[in-house]
Amino acid sequence: MAQKGVQLDRETISCSICLNLLKDPVTTPCGHSYCMNCIKSYWGEEDEKKIHSCPECMQIFTPRPVLVKNTMLAVLVEELKKTGLQSAPADHCYAGPEDVACDVCTGRKLKALKSCLFCVASYCETHLQPHFESPAFKKHKLVDPSKKLQENICSRHDEVMKIFCRTDQQAICILCSMDEHKGHDTVSAAAERTERQRELEVSRQNIQQRIQDREKDVKELQQQVEAINRSADKAVEDSEKIFTQLIRLMEKRSSDVKQQVRSQQETDVSRVKELQEKLEQEITELKRKDAEMKKLSHTEDHTQFLYNYPSLSALSESTSSINIRPLRYFEDVIAAVSELRDKLQDVLREKWTNVSLTVTEVDVLLPQPEPKTRAEFLQYSREITMDPNTAHTWLLLSEGNRKATRTMENQTYSSHPDRFTGCGQVLSRESLTGHCYWEVEWRGSGVYVAVAYKNISRAGNGNEFEFGFNDKSWALRCDKNNYSFWFNNIKTPVSGPQSSRVGVYLDHSAGATWREQQLPETLQPGQNYTHTHTHTHTQTQSLY
Repeated sequence: MAQKGVQLDRETISCSICLNLLKDPVTTPCGHSYCMNCIKSYWGEEDEKKIHSCPECMQIFTPRPVLVKNTMLAVLVEELKKTGLQSAPADHCYAGPEDVACDVCTGRKLKALKSCLFCVASYCETHLQPHFESPAFKKHKLVDPSKKLQENICSRHDEVMKIFCRTDQQAICILCSMDEHKGHDTVSAAAERTERQRELEVSRQNIQQRIQDREKDVKELQQQVEAINRSADKAVEDSEKIFTQLIRLMEKRSSDVKQQVRSQQETDVSRVKELQEKLEQEITELKRKDAEMKKLSHTEDHTQFLYNYPSLSALSESTSSINIRPLRYFEDVIAAVSELRDKLQDVLREKWTNVSLTVTEVDVLLPQPEPKTRAEFLQYSREITMDPNTAHTWLLLSEGNRKATRTMENQTYSSHPDRFTGCGQVLSRESLTGHCYWEVEWRGSGVYVAVAYKNISRAGNGNEFEFGFNDKSWALRCDKNNYSFWFNNIKTPVSGPQSSRVGVYLDHSAGATWREQQLPETLQPGQNYTHTHTHTHTQTQSLY
């Protein structure tokens, strides 16, 4: 009861603002007491509002009360200090539901500052002092406050578990090691901790390295986003300029055609009207002559008739007869403009495919597993057609430009700057970007299955213009007896069974990886093929 009374005194003489014992106590008109400096600071914040209130009961004082030291409370506080009593802890020092409480405190418990693994108990700052002061506690292990101290106690023997059984991968006490864990591989918990700590550090280093790698990837992706945006903005801006130029050119040509037609129209109409006027004058003259002749024919005086006849019988020379042919007028212009429109449509249709294909998806996804079965490769299958404008005249294209045949006679292709003139080669109409897969069936003495840059040389003879014999193309040469891979005139023999069907997988996003597969002569459902060759090279342009 005495202790409870002292505790009551502590609370009574504590300042509700700073929660410490009253210092220079003053009492407000409502009867509550505070430290002089505390209440002055509190009211200092209310000065701007010109109202002052009690922090506890919130009673308002107008004007601001004059504070006078409460001498009785001041004496009481000094007396309590002399008896060694301390101010009550602040509320935030007491243990809450989520805090670890001191196991020694009675009544309202304070927060624990440390937990002792040897004592299996937690202590506040006051009750922890013996662990710092007494030699008896020197070897005790102090850790941050923990609610799981009981997990360190063996439920069977009620002993601290200081040993780790590697055989069963669990913590045990000394009695367990002599009982059910006898003969097992055991070490001290500290030794096992040291070993696991090393493993943990290695794992952390790996994680930190992965974090650095991912941060680098994120930075590169951000740079990729910025590059995509810059490139897209420039493409849109430049394309708009080019299309504007095309539109202006078309408008200029339209204006020129209109001006030429109108000019020719004016000339032709003027010439026709001039001839028309001459004819009309001739008609008027002829009508006048006819009227005079008619009058003369009715003259009864023979002498007068004979006298006037010579002057009337002579006709002026007639205008040349007009040969009016069926006129086409300006239909030829319409036909020429229509032909121009059709050719432009063909060019736009042909080139638009190239424009569309060059607007490729940027592959910034996480690496995907490389396909291994034919079904997986077929996910990336591409429909490929050959471009007649690139085909050498030895090659006959058929089946919708998906088949090429070497012929003995030259084909009658029109002249084109993209055409191969020295080597029997042809490129696809479509560019190859991202993940692409296609299959080639061949027969005869041999064939080159290749990919190439668009700027590969077209005109000329010699090996340097052939697929695989320069640094602008990569080729798999398929012969009846062997395969070989060619790049930059370097030959790499390729082993494996021969086949007339070859599957080609190109991962352009990998910078790029070229992979050939040999397919069985007759494909059965679910049947796969033999891996022939893989080649990786850094590509800088679109491939065909």
